[in-house]
Amino acid sequence: MEDAEFDVIIIGGGVMGSSTAYDAAKRGLKTLLLEQFDFLHHRGSSHGESRTIRLTYPQHYYYPLVMDSYALWQQAQAQVGYQVYFQAHHLDMGPAHHPEMLAVLDYCRTHNIPFQLLNPDQVAHKFSGPIHIPHDWLALYNPYGGVIKPTKAVAMFQTLALRNGAVLRDNAEVVSIDKNKEAASGMVVGTAAGERFRGKKCVVTAGAWAGKLVKAVSGVEVPIQPLETHACYWRVKEGQEGKLAMGSGFPTFSSFGDVYVYGTPTLEFPGLIKVAVHGGKPCDPDKRPWGPGFMMDALKTWVEERFPGMVDSSEPVIKQCCMYSMTPDEDFLIDFLGGHFGNDVVVGAGFSGHGFKMAPAIARILVDLALHGETKWAHIKHFSIARFKITSRF
Repeated sequence: MEDAEFDVIIIGGGVMGSSTAYDAAKRGLKTLLLEQFDFLHHRGSSHGESRTIRLTYPQHYYYPLVMDSYALWQQAQAQVGYQVYFQAHHLDMGPAHHPEMLAVLDYCRTHNIPFQLLNPDQVAHKFSGPIHIPHDWLALYNPYGGVIKPTKAVAMFQTLALRNGAVLRDNAEVVSIDKNKEAASGMVVGTAAGERFRGKKCVVTAGAWAGKLVKAVSGVEVPIQPLETHACYWRVKEGQEGKLAMGSGFPTFSSFGDVYVYGTPTLEFPGLIKVAVHGGKPCDPDKRPWGPGFMMDALKTWVEERFPGMVDSSEPVIKQCCMYSMTPDEDFLIDFLGGHFGNDVVVGAGFSGHGFKMAPAIARILVDLALHGETKWAHIKHFSIARFKITSRF
C-alpha cells in the first residue's frame, strides 16, 4: 500500500475524518484514512451514546451547515441500513434578556424557523415531563432537535467509506507530513511505525491532537485547547421515567445563563436522562487527568431547580469522559494550512463541543477544499486560520 498514491489522505478517524473519508470515496477519490489508535476508541471526542443535534445558534453562519447536515445524516443512515439520528423537538431557555437568547430569537426570525416563545407557566405545562424555569426566563421551542448516536455514527461513516473503496488503517500514528520531493506535486505522510504514504492532498482531522500535529509538521501554533468534559446521566425518579423518554414529546434542550447546560431525553439508558455542562478543564490529550467533572455543583443545582420531583439531583449515576477541542472564539477552524504546504494540506479542527452534528456538511467542505481549492455552497470565512493572526516559524 505504501507504493500506492492516493488522491487524499485523511488523518484522524473520528467523526470528522470518517465522514470526510466517506464523502471523498463516494466522489470517486482514492482515499486513505489513518487513525492513531484503534477505530472507535474512547480517548477522543467522537465516542459515547448520544449527541444533541439542534438548528438554533446565536451565529447565523451555522444555519446552512446544520440544515445540510440534517439531510445528509438521513441519507447516510438510509444507505447503511440502520438508524443513528433520532428526531425530537428542541427547547432553548434562559434569562429573557440574555444576549444569546435574544440572538437565537433573531436567528429563528431571520431564517423563518417555526418556533413558539414560551413563558415559565407555558414551559411547565408544555411537556409530559415539566421543566421549571425562573419567572424572568423565557424559552424558545422549535421542531429542529434530535439525538445522534456518536460511536454508531462513526462506524456508519467508516462502513460507507469502505463500501465506496476507501482504505482504512488504525493504529497508524502520523508523525510527519512533507512535500513529495520525488514528484512535482503531492504529499508524503509518515507514521510512527516508519510507513510512508503518498497522496495528492492531505486533510487533518485529528481532534484534540490537531494542534500538536499541526505544530510538529508546520511550526504553526493554532490556538486549539483540549478540554476534558463529562456527559452526565441522572436517575429519573420512579414513576416518572416515561415522561422524559424519547418519543414522549420531551425535547432536547439548551440552557443559557451563568452555566451553559444541555441535555437529551432518555434514550440510551432506560430511566436515565442526560444533562451536562458545555465546557471543561484544560488538559493534554496524551496525559488525561480523568477528573471528577466540571462545574458539578452548579450542574446539580440546575437539575434540582429545573426538574424538581422528576430527577434525582444528588449525583449523576454515570459520568462519561470525553474531550472538546476549543478555539478562543468557539468557532471552527476549516482552512488550508498554508505556508510551504500551500493548498495541499487542509485542516478541520477546533470544533468546540458543537461540531459533531455538522460533521457530514463539514466533510463536504473539507473535500471541496482538497479537490477544488474552494467550496461554493458554504461561507467559511469565519473559520479561517488567519483570524488568529499567526504565522509559521518555518
